[in-house]
Amino acid sequence: MKSPLLTAMLGLALTGTHAIAANAPYSAQVDGERIINANKEPGSWMSHGRTYDEQRYSPLSQITTRNVADLKLAWSADIDTSRGQEATPIVVDGAMYITTAWSMVKAYDAKSGELLWEFDPKVDRKKGVDACCDVVNRGVAVWQGKAFVGTIDGRLIALDSKTGKVLWDKITVDTTKPYTITGAPRVIKGKVLIGNGGAELGVRGYVSAYDANTGDLDWRFYTVPGNPDDGFEQPELEEAAKTWNGEWWKEGGGGTVWDSMAYDPDLDTLYIGVGNGSPWNQAIRSPGGGDNLFLSSIVALDPDDGKYKWHYQTTPGETWDYTATQHIVLADLNVKGKQRRVVMQAPKNGFFYVLDAKSGELLSAEPFAPLNWATHVDLKTGRPVENPEARYDKTGKAALVQPGPLGAHNWHPMAFNPETGLMYIPVWEQVGGYASVEKFESSGKGWNTGTDFAKGARMMMGGGKNVPKSKSYILAWDPVAQKEVWRHEFSTTRSVAGILSTAGNLIFQGDELGNFSAYDARTGEQRWTTPVQAKVVAAPSTFTIDGKQQVAVVVGARGLPKGEKSTTDASTNNSRVLVFNFDGGAQLPTDKGQVATRAEATFTPPEMFGGHEFIAQGEQSYARFCSVCHGPQAVSADPGTFPDLRSSPRIMTTDTWKAVVIDGVLAEKGMVSFKGQLTAEDAEAIRAYIVREAHR
Repeated sequence: MKSPLLTAMLGLALTGTHAIAANAPYSAQVDGERIINANKEPGSWMSHGRTYDEQRYSPLSQITTRNVADLKLAWSADIDTSRGQEATPIVVDGAMYITTAWSMVKAYDAKSGELLWEFDPKVDRKKGVDACCDVVNRGVAVWQGKAFVGTIDGRLIALDSKTGKVLWDKITVDTTKPYTITGAPRVIKGKVLIGNGGAELGVRGYVSAYDANTGDLDWRFYTVPGNPDDGFEQPELEEAAKTWNGEWWKEGGGGTVWDSMAYDPDLDTLYIGVGNGSPWNQAIRSPGGGDNLFLSSIVALDPDDGKYKWHYQTTPGETWDYTATQHIVLADLNVKGKQRRVVMQAPKNGFFYVLDAKSGELLSAEPFAPLNWATHVDLKTGRPVENPEARYDKTGKAALVQPGPLGAHNWHPMAFNPETGLMYIPVWEQVGGYASVEKFESSGKGWNTGTDFAKGARMMMGGGKNVPKSKSYILAWDPVAQKEVWRHEFSTTRSVAGILSTAGNLIFQGDELGNFSAYDARTGEQRWTTPVQAKVVAAPSTFTIDGKQQVAVVVGARGLPKGEKSTTDASTNNSRVLVFNFDGGAQLPTDKGQVATRAEATFTPPEMFGGHEFIAQGEQSYARFCSVCHGPQAVSADPGTFPDLRSSPRIMTTDTWKAVVIDGVLAEKGMVSFKGQLTAEDAEAIRAYIVREAHR
């Protein structure tokens, strides 16, 4: 029989053993309690937005406005892909986990930068044709010794956090349809939550919850109704179907949940952001109009079973690609003298929304950037008061609409600082030219947005003074007063990247110019900047090693900063993970050579050919199938990854062009065959259009 003293000692020993195991090297023993109590171990970054409320605020305060200028590079690691890098580093129990383009995962020792393991899900490079906006990935989730990643080909994979060994691998989508996954999973109450993308190509959106241990599907919530004749998966969808017209389900409907989620443990409520319609053009998608629920909505769900709680639709009957998948942030605010738990979002449409987190009641909505599609939001009805001229889908006339489809705020995470009370938003002011297509091509024929990109681009170019100039800046926004406090404007028009806020009165953000910088959170004054040799779009994270604060960021986006040179054999855009602290002594490598530009090339294009209608056909097809990667007017922003087609020797003859576009001779290098989407005549029309552009 054990003595009481021995029993007590054994209890202490077992408790100590458990505590050590929970924080053992590279164990990633994260659970809900640790995330909920993240402020008790601020040296870790355990979830995508650090905490379930997704504020991207760290209470670490060793790095301040006074000493941030002393930050140095501690270590860096090259990333072996030249595509966009969008992941937030997860750091816990001594390891750092990131994802890269093509859904690959890498784990490093957070102190030394030593590569612990790497995982390649072996995505067929042909899948790149379904990726609307590059084959990117925004990060992993970790939970009880596992790291979870969603892949561009629609899988959810669980890996051992110490070894990278595959524990389970589940297909989450109908693989016959052009679904993709680019967002980071979240884990709530033992369930791994993942959405998907693909609305530009004709899919139906939903969010799924999988058992973290087994990979079994627990529940699924569809965001738009399917064919009513097949019945409804959820009772809310029967009501939602009343807000649609025509046969929307034949084109999928859209509503993909491709990025934002947040969770309130006290209210036990999951919040998801829902995307745009498929096709964009509502006159095609839902003839006769309607709100088209739950497109462009914030939806509150029960995380246990996925049951609906409430929703708020930011853009009823959206027709401009105004997604509500942008960052959702939870916070406690004093609204009109009353403390409220709120949901905040600054989606593409340009309004900043504050909602009651429990009921979904709209508390305020004001423009945080210039817009012309609506005059204001009516707080009594909760609906925007639209400008009828912006409805190109109804008027039949082309329209210059602000914001454009890339939004006043896109996926790049914003950050909230509870000390300053400010939200820091990466804003991109830009306008879009929208026009209805003369003939709609159904799903399976590339982008099925129902908008004429070529006519819209020509309208933009011919608009002169009527087209507002693009701007990009960090906006410090007071969500209570709903007004701007300060802004830091960039010299380039599209420098937008994710933001980190800290208790050191700092915010950190990279830029398109190839810098990583820190700003005073109260004034916007730049306090530190360092060149990183690459464009930056991903959001940073911060953590501690041996009690000392570090800042990490993944760099690399399409193309190199102006005047920058390639410094790595691993990628043409200098993709890397970088870690900074006060003790660092590392250096970035020296130049390896300049990425070629069209101005440096000597190339004589072939003679122009094809009549006006044939070239116009090629312009339309190019806009739908090629422009996402190769840029408008065949000019790529990333010549190292996506060649400037105007100076490509492949356009010299029909055969050399067809070999690439139809026959897929460059498929292994990422240029997939479009045989299933384009005819040989379509391909030749595209060549005619590019040749014309080469002569301009």
